[in-house]
Amino acid sequence: MKSFNIKQFDEKDEEIADALISLGISRNVAMTLAYMQNTKSATSIELKRSARLRQPEVSIAAKQLEELGWIDEREEKRKQGKGRPNKVYSLKVGFKDIIAHLEKQQK
Repeated sequence: MKSFNIKQFDEKDEEIADALISLGISRNVAMTLAYMQNTKSATSIELKRSARLRQPEVSIAAKQLEELGWIDEREEKRKQGKGRPNKVYSLKVGFKDIIAHLEKQQK
């Protein structure tokens, strides 16, 4: 059996996601941003497991964030086995800049 070391959502992350939702973004995007604010990069698997999202939800949220210019996406070959490469996401802009943009947009 494989084991993964994945940061888990805590109360603080939930509060951040709720604040982002109140600024007008979808739950899936909010959960993705809340997770990524404390990590250098995250795979789609990490996002799925820690943010409690399904794979299609991760893909849709990542696409929306990429269209906004807030994240970069790259593919990383699997270390073992077969299958598609893992998608790895990283924030392109600072989390504070994202919050400032959302607050300005809401006004």
